[in-house]
Amino acid sequence: MHQLTIAEIIRGLRSKEFSSTELTRHLLGRIQQLDGSYNSFISITEEKALAQAKAADQRLADGDAPVLCGVPIAHKDIICTSGVRTSCASKMLDNFIPPYDATLVENLNTAGTVTLGKTNMDEFAMGSSNESSYYGPVKNPWDTGYVPGGSSGGSAAAVAALLVPGATATDTGGSIRQPAALTNTTGLKPTYGRVSRFGVVAYASSLDQAGPIARNAEDAAHLLSAMASHDPKDSTSLDHPHTDFTAGLDNSVAGLKIGVPKEYFGEGLNPETASRVQDALKELEKLGAQLVDISLPHTELAIPAYYVIAPAEASANLSRFDGVRYGHRCEDPSDLRDLYMRSRGEGFGEEVQRRILVGTYALSAGYYDAYYNKAQQARRLVKQDFVQAFDKVDVIMGPTTPSPAFKLGAKSANPIAMYLEDIYTIATNLAGLPGMSIPCGLVNNMPVGLQITGNYLDEARMLNIAHQYQQVTDWHKASAV
Repeated sequence: MHQLTIAEIIRGLRSKEFSSTELTRHLLGRIQQLDGSYNSFISITEEKALAQAKAADQRLADGDAPVLCGVPIAHKDIICTSGVRTSCASKMLDNFIPPYDATLVENLNTAGTVTLGKTNMDEFAMGSSNESSYYGPVKNPWDTGYVPGGSSGGSAAAVAALLVPGATATDTGGSIRQPAALTNTTGLKPTYGRVSRFGVVAYASSLDQAGPIARNAEDAAHLLSAMASHDPKDSTSLDHPHTDFTAGLDNSVAGLKIGVPKEYFGEGLNPETASRVQDALKELEKLGAQLVDISLPHTELAIPAYYVIAPAEASANLSRFDGVRYGHRCEDPSDLRDLYMRSRGEGFGEEVQRRILVGTYALSAGYYDAYYNKAQQARRLVKQDFVQAFDKVDVIMGPTTPSPAFKLGAKSANPIAMYLEDIYTIATNLAGLPGMSIPCGLVNNMPVGLQITGNYLDEARMLNIAHQYQQVTDWHKASAV
């Protein structure tokens, strides 16, 4: 049963081939048996999952079940779940149990999904390898000596290891797409504001966006259809009509104009990765799409702009974790200053501390104009590149990552090398655009991802393209286990 996709589970539950309870027990057993090798989960919610599965079976029997009713999933541990620890993979929140659900969790609960647990991640979503977690690194199911990508490495690894058919994740600079590429899964970052951020612990508020990781585009479409909604509790939530993202999956892609940026195929790109991406583009040409050479000239500004803006916003957002209201509190503080300093010094890991310091510096008097304002100006230029490109093309495609997964520890001592892992994904977040990664081949038996960037609110078209590509290729079916 663990080999079933979400679409197959939906059909199997309705044809009574198995019950949600049977499926849930099977997957919980599999997690208990195998996840010691991957470390993809922080918390397992067995009792809650079985209760949800029992309720789902009753709804299915009564004939009033929503599409996803009875489907098991997992949530990234940055997403608040009522009564279940939400740690952000940090010592700071190791004891935090939210009294409410994030809006996207509410939506998925309403849709009848079954929550198996909370997945591991880079601490406070800061990282590209899932090595900064307080609970230890996640390991790539394709080779446990390699990273799964980050920060949503736990969600991606759990799906790749067939422990769960789909999971929620968040993407601030590539944290859905990059781990999806490195684990041979399908990951979608929606348009900024498409999925509510209420209840998603903030890293960088103008960049964060939640989305699904699944085995294929059809499954991602099912999950996004349930997750996306307008939310009055989130001032950045888009008031847009509900969309069934599965409705247009079978549309033809003939006549589609695919922009191929020259900046994505230059120095730093692994030649074999480039070859797999080019092969994928040729497959889409065979389906009737047209390749158009384009330029995104300010791509080189994306990483420096991001690594000023994101830490600046993190500096502000993480100031709330001070040892006073909730989260880690140091022992026997001598005064308020000591409470703040030791609680934060003990509670935050090295990468989080590094980004808070960088962000605080960039926002400080005398440096705000020189760094933060300049970064926002660069962000505008990056966004303008996309606006001009979408006057000529329907979507933009290229590699998701510069190379396949790297070995655990290979870049831990070099933050700059780690940051460059997101060189192709960050610009999408700066512009607020939707982006996704789909499997498109293997290099030395490690997965490679094709990145699809769409125009605003064009997720349905992106999912359609991905689904059509997956109808004529089998890369997404290649399994790590």
